[in-house]
Amino acid sequence: MTVTATEAHDPQVALSKAFIGTAGLIGVGKTTLTRALGEHLGLDVHHEPLEDNVYLEDFYADTARWSFAMQVYLLNRRFQQHQEIIWRGRGAVQDRTIYEDSIFARVLVDMNLMHPRDYETYVGLYRNLSNFMCRPTAIVYLHATPEACHERIARRGRSFEKVVSLEYLKRLYAAYEEFVVNIANTIPVIRVDWENFGDVERLAHAITHEVTRASYLRTVRL
Repeated sequence: MTVTATEAHDPQVALSKAFIGTAGLIGVGKTTLTRALGEHLGLDVHHEPLEDNVYLEDFYADTARWSFAMQVYLLNRRFQQHQEIIWRGRGAVQDRTIYEDSIFARVLVDMNLMHPRDYETYVGLYRNLSNFMCRPTAIVYLHATPEACHERIARRGRSFEKVVSLEYLKRLYAAYEEFVVNIANTIPVIRVDWENFGDVERLAHAITHEVTRASYLRTVRL
């Protein structure tokens, strides 16, 4: 997605072509925010591939067996979304970015739920795909504790998520905190405290402001 120098100085034009990713733990509230940002900014919305994910139930039923297939499936689908956003050239909000997939794969290996050989294959595939990816305008990282996300997962009651343990979320949380610091060196990150949720519309306004001047790691306070 190419933005000229003139367009970059025009906030409205810049926002109409913004590619914003929402990031965070399972259950943190990404989907709600993604939808609100899309409506607020008038951008296309790309949700996580859940309903048509052919590996989802198998993955949660037998994670060790299906972890590699699941991660490759998600990597392929997110790459497809990522490239579609770039090709359309009109901006979008993506519910979880391709960059976060590596977090989940690494945690699965650490928990002995993915074979190291499969992980190396996955990493090699990711690196090859990354050569063809343009960077998003910004990533919005919704921050909440593993305990809060675990409670939210229980409340929304998805049957396949019943096996998501607090230990798994704690490992993901540690990996996310490291990821955010590292990715902010190349993609602007807007960090938001979402422990107790917040006013989504107000946050959309704040992110609109931050996107026009996004650089490195910023924290939005509501």
